[in-house]
Amino acid sequence: MRIYGMQVHHLIEECIVFNMGKEECMDALFKHANIKPIITSTVWKELEKENKEFFEAYERRREEIPTEKETARRIRDLLSRTTI
Repeated sequence: MRIYGMQVHHLIEECIVFNMGKEECMDALFKHANIKPIITSTVWKELEKENKEFFEAYERRREEIPTEKETARRIRDLLSRTTI
C-alpha cells in the first residue's frame, strides 16, 4: 500500500503541474489511471496537511488564473475594440 500511495502522490504532483484542483485531479486519475476518487482525496488531504503553506498559496494562485471561458471573453472584448 505504501508504494501505491507514493504513486498516487506522484500523480497528484503531475495534476498540480497542470494547475488542476482536487476535484479535477480525482476525475483525471479515475479516468486515466483507474484510481478511485476516495484514494486520491485521501492522499491529497495528507499532502495538504504536510504542506499547508504550499497548498494555501497554490489555491490562491489558481483563483487568480482566469478560466478558459473568462480568457475567451477577454479575447473577444479585445478583438471587438481592435480595428484592422
